[in-house]
Amino acid sequence: MTTRIDARFAELKRDRRAAFVTFVTAGDPDLDTSLAIIKALPKAGADLIEIGMPFTDPMADGPSIQAAGLRALKAGTTLKKTLNLVRAFRTQDAATPIVLMGYYNPIYTYGVDRFLADARTAGVDGLILVDLPPEEDNELCLPALKAGLNFIRLATPTTDDKRLPAVLANTSGFVYYVSVTGITGSAAADSEKVATAVARIKRHTALPVCVGFGIKTADHAQAIAANADGAVVGTAIVDAIAGSLDANGAATQKTIAAVTRLVSSLAKGVRAAPRPVA
Repeated sequence: MTTRIDARFAELKRDRRAAFVTFVTAGDPDLDTSLAIIKALPKAGADLIEIGMPFTDPMADGPSIQAAGLRALKAGTTLKKTLNLVRAFRTQDAATPIVLMGYYNPIYTYGVDRFLADARTAGVDGLILVDLPPEEDNELCLPALKAGLNFIRLATPTTDDKRLPAVLANTSGFVYYVSVTGITGSAAADSEKVATAVARIKRHTALPVCVGFGIKTADHAQAIAANADGAVVGTAIVDAIAGSLDANGAATQKTIAAVTRLVSSLAKGVRAAPRPVA
């Protein structure tokens, strides 16, 4: 079964360019503004959209995304409302892949079977769960694959060749390479080290490899996209949202424009990256 994610990467391969993957937190700074931002992302240049599921203990996230999660939770965002955001997005966009990213606890509480059924009908295409290792594939990964969702695994600089096959075993859609050790937004990615890491991962899988963590500027996105199948930007976009809010943390007339301006710039960087002939 071909998913939207598979179709998008096949299309990008034909066009000989890397994917630009954006991340925003569902419900940040409020549900209406969040939906407006998500709807604006494809036109601004996003090829795939990751939507963070707000959680009270986001251990892999840095201060910016933690703050976004807190804003979203304060605004009343729940997992059900996150799925409703996707459902509302799908009323005008049937093509852009949507990946939900986050932690297992909210899904476990919601109920795995119920969540997978609701995610599918809402229009979700894939999942990234940062706290479910391959040893726990029976919990969510295998049921998600059976339900027709891609399950996207994280590989890191500490994932050696001995560990990599286990990480890749049930991965689908793409591989998400975390370019730095540590939390989101903590350091800048080294494009030369990333190129070496991507090449190593590709020796083990035919899946696209997207690189995230530490990409903040158009030039940086271009350097990463020259060697990876996609560049993922989250913290910089979340910071653009935060920087547009008023003193009370509420959205302003500048909020959506601040995001689309940055996303457009980053997308141009990704599209400018030279790509090898297939």
